[in-house]
Parts: sequence; C-alpha cells; structure tokens
Amino acid sequence: MTLAPDAFQFVATLVKDRSAIDLGVGKEYLVESRLAPLARSAGMADVTAYIRSLRTASHLHSDVVEAMTTNETSWFRDRAPFQALRTTVLPSYEAQRRTGIRVWSAACSSGQEPYSLAMLVADEFARLQVSITATDLSGRMLDQARAGRYSQLEVNRGLPAPSLVKHFRRTGAAFEISASLRAAVSFRHHNLLDPPPMGGPFDVILMRNVLIYFDVPTKRAVLARVRSALAPGGWLILGAAESTIGIDTAWSRVEVEGTSIYQVHEGETS
Repeated sequence: MTLAPDAFQFVATLVKDRSAIDLGVGKEYLVESRLAPLARSAGMADVTAYIRSLRTASHLHSDVVEAMTTNETSWFRDRAPFQALRTTVLPSYEAQRRTGIRVWSAACSSGQEPYSLAMLVADEFARLQVSITATDLSGRMLDQARAGRYSQLEVNRGLPAPSLVKHFRRTGAAFEISASLRAAVSFRHHNLLDPPPMGGPFDVILMRNVLIYFDVPTKRAVLARVRSALAPGGWLILGAAESTIGIDTAWSRVEVEGTSIYQVHEGETS
C-alpha cells in the first residue's frame, strides 16, 4: 500500500518537530516499514489507520519518533576516525600532560561508539582518564547501552577478538562489557535540538552520521550548539559524508588518517 500524502506529511512534520530529522518526499516507504510493527502491536489494520490514531493519541508520538531514528552502529565504526583519535587527538592531550579529558558521544545508539573509545584509551592511553557523556534520542537504545550486554551478532560487527577477550565476559548467550569501561561512560537522553548536555566543556565531540539527516538551517544551529560545548582547542569528529564547509565558517578542517576532523578557528566564540 502507499501512504496518502496527508498521512505521510503528518508523520514527517511530527518527526521533524521532535527530532529535526528531515523526511523528504520519497520516504513514504520508510515510514510504512518503520511504523508497520507499531501498527501491528496496536492492533491496527494498517499503517494508515495507525497514523490516523496518532492525531488524537499524543502519548504515542515518542514511539513514532524513536521508530524513525536510524540506529546503525558497530564497534570502531569506519576505523579512520579512531585512527585519528589514536595518532593525533589523544596524543595531543598527552603532550599537554593532561591527566583527563571529557568526551561527548552524540547519537551514541546502543553504545558501541563510546565503549570503543573507552577501550582505546584503556589499552593505549592508560595515563589519560576519560569521562564520556554519551547521548541519544532513543530510550530503548540507551537502556541497552547502559546494560552493556551484546549478542554474538553485535560483537561480531567490528570488535577485534583481543578486545572481546580482554573487555567482555560471557553471560549466557550474551557478552557483557567490563564494569570499569561502563564506569567511564555516562548515558543520557538528549535531543540535538536542545542545549548541549551537562558534563562539558568537552575536549572531544563525536557527532557522526547525524547531520546528514538535517536540513541546512538545522545543521547550522546544531553546529553552533556544539561550538558552545567544545573546550578551547577541542576537536569535533563528524561522519565521512559530513562537513562544516558551507554551513558554519567558524571551523577549521584538519586532514588526519584519511578523514577530516575539525577545530574552531582561534578567536571564534559561540
């Protein structure tokens, strides 16, 4: 079936208002596939009927927004950003004789990104204490991240075997990350439309594969909030398909390890 234009527009407006995700024309198939399980759970005949019910059932709106968010993730995802952290970003703080840094992992999904960073620091920068604030819009993803429990399929996605042996223990059919790594990460619900989370200013902000879902005005507003949360000399790491170029001129791009990382121009303010 194909969604009627008014049904699709209702969902698109709801999702953009709540999360800033821009569902352009042509994404009707995505709305149908993501909302079909919710419609079945609610006993609705189809997605159109479910969307019709949303007009008077505002308590279901958060379920819709969560269903429409993309929770794609893996351990040490894309590799190049973690190489940049290993060879440039973290050594820069060691060279300053820093004993600790603060990191914000935005849109952290089920926790693989912040835990990957915690493993990198524990394995190679043991003198550098890291405090990671990890945020996401999805309460379901945050619950899994806090638990630190992953299936065999999940640990197979990018996690090196030595890291699995060193930092996880088997609990039944799942693998549970060590208590010391869980202690390094604080998980919080956060919407990038809101002011930055507490815990800053941050020395490193990872906000990867998020801006691609926003329109240009929203990207500009989010990058301004990020600047306000970044410590002087701090680093911003975006996804491979993302850039500040043409959106926010306050940033300098640095090419490292086949990827781009960003710092605020000296003298710029939020």
